[in-house]
Amino acid sequence: MLDLVQLRSFLVVQQMASFTLAAERLGIGQSTVSQHIRRLEDDLGRKLVERDTHRVSLTPDGEALLGPARAMLSLDGQVHALFTERRLRGRLHLGVSEDFVASRLPSILEDFARTHPSVDLELTVALSGALYQMQDEGAIDLVLAKRRVGDPRGRLVYREPLVWLARDPERVLRDEALPLIAFPPPSITRSVALEALERAGIAWRIVCTCGSLTGLTAAARAGMGVLVQPKSLAPTGLREVGISRLPRLEDVEFVLVARKAADPALIKALSDEIMAAVGRPQIGSDAGLS
Repeated sequence: MLDLVQLRSFLVVQQMASFTLAAERLGIGQSTVSQHIRRLEDDLGRKLVERDTHRVSLTPDGEALLGPARAMLSLDGQVHALFTERRLRGRLHLGVSEDFVASRLPSILEDFARTHPSVDLELTVALSGALYQMQDEGAIDLVLAKRRVGDPRGRLVYREPLVWLARDPERVLRDEALPLIAFPPPSITRSVALEALERAGIAWRIVCTCGSLTGLTAAARAGMGVLVQPKSLAPTGLREVGISRLPRLEDVEFVLVARKAADPALIKALSDEIMAAVGRPQIGSDAGLS
């Protein structure tokens, strides 16, 4: 029988692509996480994780273990919930800004569903401004989104810089007016970028607008122009444009905002899960080297 604690460490290493971040997420030492993976590999007689100085990845055998590991931990969560008198039940509507969907949201939802199998989640993905408006109208219980520095709303999750990104910075910077790829209003990143360009006296034009980060990323990877994103969420295939060429952008803060009438127990459970997963920016990964 495989050890569930070791399987949990294995899944978190896969989610975080880092032994250091996995240890922080689990609240244990990095050496303990490494020991869990090593013992799991010994039990199975297969190498599960590849490590080098740049990243952590799964071997083909590690990929094959993902499904069974998730199923075993899910079943364990269901059994515990069945025999726990104060298990959580109900429905919670979560609103998440576009930035998180592809990068961090899957692992949060996976862990929350495993820990609280009797809670049904309704998910809305939109721009931060739109999510706040929907919450004010009573449609969303908990919002995970951006705010500008100085905005008092919500519980701070973390703060990080915005950066300019382009497939070929040298080419787009030669244009007479800077070609921008941006979310439509209301968008915090759009507002920050335009204000910075106006202060610096740099001419600009919007060459592509899309409400989906996937669409904006496709336009940026096609070389259409410059995209602004939080540094830790920068899409692959794009290069950062240095502040010697474009003005420095202000930081943004990611926050949790709860609706006052929402179930406090459900809000706390999901908020704690989110804080554990993204309570610090993940700017790059490591191979477990401290």
